[in-house]
Amino acid sequence: MTDSDAASGTTTTALHVAFNRVSPDDLQRLRQVATLKHYPIDTVLCHEGEIEHTFYVLHTGIVRITQRLSDGGERLLALRGPGEFFGEMALVDDAPRSASVTAASEVQVIEITDNIFDQVLQHSPSLAMTLLSQAYAILRDTMRQQIGELESKNEELRTAYRELQAAQAELLQSARVKRDLEVAAQVQRSILPLDFPTLSGVTFAARAQPAREVGGDFYDAFQLDDRHIGILIADVSDKSIQAAFFMAISRALFMTEARRTLSPRDVVNAVNELLLDVSSDDNMFVTAFYGVLHMDLRQLNYVRAGHDRPMLLHADGTVDILDGAGRFLGMLGGLRVEERTVALHTGDRLVAYSDGVPDAINPAGERFGVERLRAIVEAGHSTAAALADAIFDGVRAFQGDAPQFDDITLLVAAID
Repeated sequence: MTDSDAASGTTTTALHVAFNRVSPDDLQRLRQVATLKHYPIDTVLCHEGEIEHTFYVLHTGIVRITQRLSDGGERLLALRGPGEFFGEMALVDDAPRSASVTAASEVQVIEITDNIFDQVLQHSPSLAMTLLSQAYAILRDTMRQQIGELESKNEELRTAYRELQAAQAELLQSARVKRDLEVAAQVQRSILPLDFPTLSGVTFAARAQPAREVGGDFYDAFQLDDRHIGILIADVSDKSIQAAFFMAISRALFMTEARRTLSPRDVVNAVNELLLDVSSDDNMFVTAFYGVLHMDLRQLNYVRAGHDRPMLLHADGTVDILDGAGRFLGMLGGLRVEERTVALHTGDRLVAYSDGVPDAINPAGERFGVERLRAIVEAGHSTAAALADAIFDGVRAFQGDAPQFDDITLLVAAID
């Protein structure tokens, strides 16, 4: 058997696999005109976008059918193996190739040009039907794949749209939160005093640094009459816009009740009951240190409602810790607080502060603590402002780059 006979037999076998419904006469006619060719791996047989006029029946090997993507990559549409054919649409229309076909291995293909195929089709309706059936099957599969991809893309678009809506809602919520925080910060700024009483024999200084846009601490020193000054430092449990309004309400109640009586105990008891009446949040409360300076008697009457213990530095360098039993305000009724009295002398310095001072953390995770605060107080400073600056600068230097978790607030009164 000659090489020509062997090629003819191979061609006939491949055509019979591809066209198993074609009559023997038609198959013989194709065998006579078909050409068997060999191509190495990565040979491009069909070029996407090009007008080509060759139809292929794959005898051996595998080819891959791909389409170009807009980003320069390519998408795999299908793989073809022995007995399958491709390029058939080029024989029935004059449109550019819709995809590229590349040898994924060494291949043997039977090539039939459009001119030869046109002659065969005129004499073989069965061959025409086989070709059309295969073209429609490929078109149907392609459409199914494209519809599936479109449905997938649509779902991705729906998901992206939902995420966009959620992001827009989050942005709106963030804008509302930012606006609320601005309002709360403005409320807080309006609460803190711009200046202090100028009654002879005492001067005041204060420092405050919120941990967030809105703090929970507030302080004040206000003149009750020509002989008495109220001193207040307090800490609301939360750091939200609700806390800012709770803070404003608490300060207003203190200012009102302080003018009814000079007894700090009676004042905080009244404030507690009023907060219970006006507050709808069971988790909101306030700690406070409230005292009344009796300038004529040179003494301080005070109560501690769950607040940190102030320090009283005497002129001789000793420090007293102002203790006293008492619970926070605004959550529970039946408040009981202990009112105490301490004598004051020229040169004394009263330091009231929030828990953000001793609880400040440095980068190593250490607390600033009461002892470091006491050491700064014992160092002695000439004025209330100098002592306030020394404490505030000491806490800030200790804190360094560590995050601030709580408000840092202090109020200093100097007895002159």
